[in-house]
Order: sequence, then structure tokens, then C-alpha cells
Amino acid sequence: MNSSRRKHLKTSAKMLGFILFFSEAEIAWGAKILGVRIWPAEDYTRITLESDKALPITQQLLTNPDRLVVDVQGMELNSTLKDLVAKVKPNDPYVSQIRVGQFQPGMVRLVFDLKEPVKPQLFTLEPIAEYQYRMVLDLYPTIPPDPLMELVKSSARKESALEKANEEIDLIAQFATKKEKEAPRAPVAQAIPDVKESSIKTKHKRLITIAIDAGHGGEDPGAIGAMGSKEKHVVLSIAKRLRDKIENDPYMRPFLTRDGDYFVPLHTRVQKARRVEADLFISIHADAFIEPRAKGASVFALSQMGASSTTARWMANKENSSDLIGGINIKTQDKQVANLLLDMSTTAQIKDSLQVGTSILKQISGFATLHKPKVEQASFAVLRAPDIPSILVETAFISNPQEEARLNDDAYQDRIAEAIMRGIKDYFSKNPPVTRRANA
Repeated sequence: MNSSRRKHLKTSAKMLGFILFFSEAEIAWGAKILGVRIWPAEDYTRITLESDKALPITQQLLTNPDRLVVDVQGMELNSTLKDLVAKVKPNDPYVSQIRVGQFQPGMVRLVFDLKEPVKPQLFTLEPIAEYQYRMVLDLYPTIPPDPLMELVKSSARKESALEKANEEIDLIAQFATKKEKEAPRAPVAQAIPDVKESSIKTKHKRLITIAIDAGHGGEDPGAIGAMGSKEKHVVLSIAKRLRDKIENDPYMRPFLTRDGDYFVPLHTRVQKARRVEADLFISIHADAFIEPRAKGASVFALSQMGASSTTARWMANKENSSDLIGGINIKTQDKQVANLLLDMSTTAQIKDSLQVGTSILKQISGFATLHKPKVEQASFAVLRAPDIPSILVETAFISNPQEEARLNDDAYQDRIAEAIMRGIKDYFSKNPPVTRRANA
């Protein structure tokens, strides 16, 4: 073997050794898991793995028993991943337990033991806001829950009581009409009042459905105050207080677009409200502004002609980014539905929204500072239901230290909920709902 060939072989061997070393080093320096989270809900359960690198992932469904197997490449098993096992909650509708193991070098296997068959959606998200790369696994039931049927069940007793009251009013009106026909004609000055007409005015033909939308949730915390308060928790608490007040009213029934800490895409919130045939949609928020001195409550309605102020435009853009932060599967998002909702938004809807917004803003002004004295308008995605009056209430600025403390106060939360309730009643007293829709 000549010297030049020997030299070439030595160089090749060194290069091969370097390549092997580099490959092993890459595995050793594989993706770092930054956090694991589980968000159980009736709609679906979401599992999130956050890492400093994008990870190749594969999945397969197995039956008898029902399991989902997920393989994650480019990582080694560590304590953070093992923590996922302990994060499963007993009340999770879809996951009974999770098993995690090192399937082979550089590949971790996750096995989800399921309580029922699911339709999984697996996707990754690019870094945004405070998050790095996220691997998201959404477990949807094969038969999704019907919000309308659940609402009908929960309000059955109230519906029955209302129907009985309506029947009694009908009987009284019929009796009064019969007496009026049988009675001799009285002088004009002593004419019998039209009892039937006055009875109709007081008759509630159906329950009024109020959709209450607690902003943000799950992967999307919303704004965060200086003391660490998260908007998603504050607004859910206020939403539940409002729900309870509406539940105590014999002529109304509440519907929450989310009743726990989980993410709901903006267009899904609108679709839910339309599915239950809501008479009013109220989205509750407690946002932040670029500077901490900003204060006061606000009410917003949809605009088709641009934002009514720079602040309104800024707020709408910030709220509309919730889908990106919360994490939607772009491949499965129904873009046609989202566009349809925007195109179908009507002038009548906006007019009604401004009216109910004004009623609520007036009630809030009785005890709280207002950021603006009138209802503002901007292109909020969550307000685009074409046939439902829709408003967004910013209860206060969580970025303002004084208002953050107020937002965490039970008494203030209750006063906000009560003001919204009074505004709702005032609006419907002047704008009674139309007759029941055929499938309500």
C-alpha cells in the first residue's frame, strides 16, 4: 500500500469517527423538554409537550382495549416526561392513564390508555409568546357532545315551569275574553280594560338563552398581572357568577362556552353560541395594555367599518391572537366557516349589540371607572355571530396594579356580574325576544 493511499485511509477514518461522534452528540444533546401539560374537558382532552426543538412524532390507535401510541423522536426519557404520568386527573373524560418509556435510543414512546374511543389530532406549533415548540395532542370523542341537548336537559325544570305559567295566563286571558263578550255593553267611560292584551304583554313565551364566554383558557392564559394573576382564571370566575345569577332568573338560562381551564378556538365559541340558539353572546375579559396606568371597564361591539379608536383596534388584534397562542390545528380549522361568519355579520346584529352594550356600560358606570364612556367597536373575531347580538366586556385592566387587586376581590367580581345581569334585563325589557324557533 503506497503512502498516499495510507494517508487517505487515515483521513477517511478520522472523518468517519468525527461523523459518528457528532451523531452520538446530537442524540445526547437532543431536544430538551421544557414542560408537559394536560387540559381535560368534556369537549376534548389536550396534552402538550413543550420543547426547545421541533420533534418528529407519529401515532397509532389500538383497540381491545382502546389505546393511543405516540412515538417522539430525538429525545431521551427524563423526569419531566415522567411527570406526565402523575398529571392525569381521575375526572378526565378520555384518558385513564399514561405510560411513558424509552422505546429505543433517541425515541420515547407514550401510551395513552383510553376510557372510550377517540379521534386524535396531532400537530406541532411554532414558538409564540412565552412558549417554545409545542407538540399538541387533542383527543376528541368519536361522538361529540351536543351543547344544545345538554342545555335543554339542564333547563328542563325551568322550561316546564314556564310552560305551566304560560298555560295559566292563557286560561286567564280566555276567561276574561269570555266574560267581556257576555257582559252588557258598558258606557265608554266604564269600558272593561283589555285583559287579554295586558296578559300577552306579561307572557314569557320561552326562555331567553344567554351565552357567556370566559375569554382565553388552557394554553392561552390571557393577560398576566404584576402579581401573577391570569386573566383566564379571573374571567372564568366572573362568568360563573353571572351564570349563577341568570340561573336564578325564571325567564333566562345560561350557557358557558367553557366551564373549566381549557382552550376553545374563537370560531368554536361562536359556533357553540349559534348551536344553542343564544339570544345574546357576552365575552368577558380583563385585558392588559402597553402601559400600566390604563384603567377602567370597557364594552365592545363588532365593527364592519374599522375600529372606533386606536385602543379598540389594538385590543381587537390582541384578542384575535388567542388562537395562535392557545394553539389551533391549522390543517383542520374550517376556514370556510370562519369566513362565512365574517361575511354574514349584519347591520342589525351590530345595532342590537350596541344597544345591549350601552345598557351594560350604564350599569357598570354606577360603581366602576370607565375607560371610555360609550361602547367601542372593532373587528373582534369572537363577536362575528351573524344572528346573535354580541358584546365583549373588558371588566378592568389586569395590567393596572390597583385594578388587578380589584379583579381578585370577590365583592368586585360579584358587582361586575350583577351589573352585566342588570344590563341584560334592561335590554330585554325593551327588546323582548322573538317567538321560539322551530327546533329550540
